[in-house]
Amino acid sequence: METKDFVLRSTAFIHEGEIPAKYTCEGDDISPPLSWLNPPEGTVSFVLICDDPDVPVMFQDQVPDLTWDHWIVFNIPANVNKFDEGIKSFPKGVQFGKNTWGRNDYGGPCPPDRKHRYFFKLYALDTKLDIPDGISKDGLLQNLVGHVIGQTELMGRYEKKNK
Repeated sequence: METKDFVLRSTAFIHEGEIPAKYTCEGDDISPPLSWLNPPEGTVSFVLICDDPDVPVMFQDQVPDLTWDHWIVFNIPANVNKFDEGIKSFPKGVQFGKNTWGRNDYGGPCPPDRKHRYFFKLYALDTKLDIPDGISKDGLLQNLVGHVIGQTELMGRYEKKNK
């Protein structure tokens, strides 16, 4: 359910633009600044997922759905409307899922073969989730069913300079 007024932005790159190397494995590997506007009425919490659906087939044994999960953040309070660049100190109650590297933090773009797309997806929920830290993206998505009241996304592209 895409909501027209609900918008996710970054001052680092525009939708469908190039993600600066600073936010990738070739740079500082820190999260980009993100902000969001006009969440739907009734929003209790947000979920933020960053993933890459362009994983090469050669990694299918490691990543069966060929989507690499870079960042999974949930139970972001409704009164929060931004994450600063390289955020390390999160609002109380924020929890993290396990990314494809097996970590509960941000891992920047690092495509092995060509230019990839990176989707930052923000979901507005009508509830706070009662699930543990370290949950997989699939497990998290199962818990979103029936609770998403709005969603928006920001897509950036990146290709490694040094392959």
